[in-house]
Amino acid sequence: MSRIVWGLVLLGLTFALFEAARRPSAPPPLEPTAEAIEGALTPAPEAFTFTLPAGLTDQPLVVPAANPLSAEKVALGELLFFDARLSATKQMSCETCHLPERGWADGLAQSPKFDDSLNARHTPSLYGAGFLRELYWDGRAQGLEAQILAAWEGQMGADPGRIAQELDQVAGYRDAFSEAFDAPPTPAGIVDALASFVRTIHAGDTTWDRLPKDAASLDSNAVGRGSVVFSEVAQCTLCHLPPVYSDTLFHNVGIGMDADVPDQGRAAYLRAAAGDDPTPGAEVPAASVGAFKTPTLRGVADHPPYFHDGHAETLAEAVDLMLAGGTANDALDEKLVPRQLTPEQRLDLLAFLEALSPDAATYPRPVLPE
Repeated sequence: MSRIVWGLVLLGLTFALFEAARRPSAPPPLEPTAEAIEGALTPAPEAFTFTLPAGLTDQPLVVPAANPLSAEKVALGELLFFDARLSATKQMSCETCHLPERGWADGLAQSPKFDDSLNARHTPSLYGAGFLRELYWDGRAQGLEAQILAAWEGQMGADPGRIAQELDQVAGYRDAFSEAFDAPPTPAGIVDALASFVRTIHAGDTTWDRLPKDAASLDSNAVGRGSVVFSEVAQCTLCHLPPVYSDTLFHNVGIGMDADVPDQGRAAYLRAAAGDDPTPGAEVPAASVGAFKTPTLRGVADHPPYFHDGHAETLAEAVDLMLAGGTANDALDEKLVPRQLTPEQRLDLLAFLEALSPDAATYPRPVLPE
């Protein structure tokens, strides 16, 4: 087994995993779920759980009943994540856009697809993706399985059925699928295994998580003081709620709204999902216009640039833009107002944000089946 599996098995205690009910107001999904793919699989008979890292142990993962975690699926998903054979060109893997050493993102404002065309939006980090019920910047994917399938087909140009057949010709993958699903490779199995692995990617056990939280400790160093600035002075917790440091909702902060043709964000998705006229002015909640998901701030220092369009090249630039109250527009979120900080408070705030990243380390890539 790979190194990650042994670690997960040793940590396999009793953390309750369940799927919370979908919000009643959530629109229907645009992409099919993994269960809708031909060849849906019977889950492994014995699911396993793992202990989330320090700072996140009380946050429940979103795990669908149709795809419970298992050590075998996580191990298989890790192999698939780093394997370029999943793409149409055999030159792109999930890692291409989600490098562990770049905070599980890629450091680009917009990433190229398999055909060299560019995405309209910045690749988000995978840190904490397992906590989300709606994914992508506009929340159009209802669940991690749906998001992975959409990215596999769209970003990587995959023909899922053909690639499953190709993997079935690889003895190591046949064995791994047999262990995980008691079945040969199928599109559904590939999606479920990848989702299982991604649910283990977290930015916990950080400098902030290890810092004592008594008043004396918080006041004695920049990280502790910065945590107070974050919550009480800059009031970042209005949208960036601990422990994930995101409310997982959608807000207009004005980024890109001064463009000739602004990205409508959440509003464009809601129009399409409702079958309404997708032109500007169609009836959608006013707050959804130009609104994008609040990103987690865990690991934030590891994956510049920032915002849905890669607008800010550095963390300091992103902080300054938010402290200034975002970019003015008619749909600007009412929570976003200018916040005045002293130079010392600003430096402490940046120190706190940097302390939300795990210790730097090289991720040990698995040996892929041949």
